[in-house]
Amino acid sequence: MNSEQLHTEQETLLLVDDDEVLRERLARAFRERGYDVRTAGAYEAAMETATADPPELAVVDLRMPGRSGLELVRDLVALEAGIRVVVLTGYGSIATAVDAVRLGAVNYLPKPADADDILDAFVRAGAPPLVGPVSAHDVPSLARAEWEHINRVLQDSGGNVSEAARRLGLHRRSLQRKLQKYPPRT
Repeated sequence: MNSEQLHTEQETLLLVDDDEVLRERLARAFRERGYDVRTAGAYEAAMETATADPPELAVVDLRMPGRSGLELVRDLVALEAGIRVVVLTGYGSIATAVDAVRLGAVNYLPKPADADDILDAFVRAGAPPLVGPVSAHDVPSLARAEWEHINRVLQDSGGNVSEAARRLGLHRRSLQRKLQKYPPRT
């Protein structure tokens, strides 16, 4: 099943991201692919839109001002049990991916992701899990493992950079520099 097989009629897609440029670029790309797209920049606007007309699909940014994307995933699934949600984040970690799936997301993608990546994530969510030997490509690089560990500790510290730095044995400024970098791809 490919992204063209994902939908047969115009499905509604709620796109929630506080980055207006990214949100509008993705919205345009989904509209070009035949989706009825609604956009929101934060939790409150997203819930208002979803309550008025529940979408079939949602793409939710993890970190937004105010309430988090994880809260939005939980509340969208509570509002509409059949909704399929993909979570996007520039601050990915295994812990947040697991939390997103536990709350009802069907998949989780690191930013930057384009419309085709997101549609493929919806398709993969409905496919059986991959089975087979783990290849060398599935092993994360040391840089990726470090990035995930730092973000897991930061999340466990409630987002407090000073506390996370203490737990990691780093100077706060060193941790802030690491957090400003984009996550490694592999």
